[in-house]
Amino acid sequence: MQEFNSLNFEAKVLTKFLLDGRINSLGAATATMVISGERKMGNMGRFDGMLICTDLDGTLLKNDKTISYENMEAIEYFKQEGGYFTFVTGRMPFFVSYITDTIKPNAPFGCINGGGLFDWVKEEYVWTAVMPDTVIELVKHIDDNFPDVGIQVNTFYKTYFCKENQTMKNFRKRTKLENIVCHYNDVKEPIAKILFGSENEQEIKNIEKMLKSHPLANGFDFIRSEKTLYEILPKGIGKGTSVKNLCRHLNIDVNKTIAIGDYNNDISMFKASGIGIAVSNACDEALAEADFITVSNEEHAIARVIYDLESGKYAL
Repeated sequence: MQEFNSLNFEAKVLTKFLLDGRINSLGAATATMVISGERKMGNMGRFDGMLICTDLDGTLLKNDKTISYENMEAIEYFKQEGGYFTFVTGRMPFFVSYITDTIKPNAPFGCINGGGLFDWVKEEYVWTAVMPDTVIELVKHIDDNFPDVGIQVNTFYKTYFCKENQTMKNFRKRTKLENIVCHYNDVKEPIAKILFGSENEQEIKNIEKMLKSHPLANGFDFIRSEKTLYEILPKGIGKGTSVKNLCRHLNIDVNKTIAIGDYNNDISMFKASGIGIAVSNACDEALAEADFITVSNEEHAIARVIYDLESGKYAL
């Protein structure tokens, strides 16, 4: 990935955009102020009052888990022109530092699939949703009926690997998380979410069916966050929760928001936002629920959405 140099970034990106016609309606004076960082109070940016929330894996991130330079250029331009840009992820805040250091969101980010809102500059939660203690009964029910399933308990600051399998090993390899082993009965901190893992497609479906038929099911929400992962969340929590909380926190109109994603757990974000956009590589369920479909995560989808917003394709 090309190294990102922010020192002369605004000049480079504006020159590029002016040459290819993407911002040909910008006056020379406005362009000069943006390049020099001297936009005066009272001058409206092109994206003032707008919020873009993106998913990470399969959306902002390419398949090799990097962020394209084209996406970084467009994100910086969007922020420079008054827009709020951030992400909403199922991940915990403590393993997204590469993302925040790279794109520097100018708003808190949503984490734990909507269960938290995190200010990465202050390194503190703005808002959290705590799991009821009765969730352990559901965990034990799955553990007793699926001997090969992996079990992970996430608190707001730690991830505990409660039951090992290949999916949990793959998870640690991908996230570089420490293997903190602890039985789910022994976790003392407030719980943010529960994660079950299996490489067996049918087993994931059976876990979903058993959880949703449990007598305590109405007190929780459930989401399939990846092909091999299934989660328990507090009732009423989803990525859409993060969008709503962000709008309240930033004091902006939820109708001025765009959500971009690729998987089932992004659907609530689509529904909560003014516009929901699926990348072309999204799963069938996400494609069906989106208002628009853009290019794939390998084709700089975030940049394409920002250019299309600027051109008038999306009306906020």
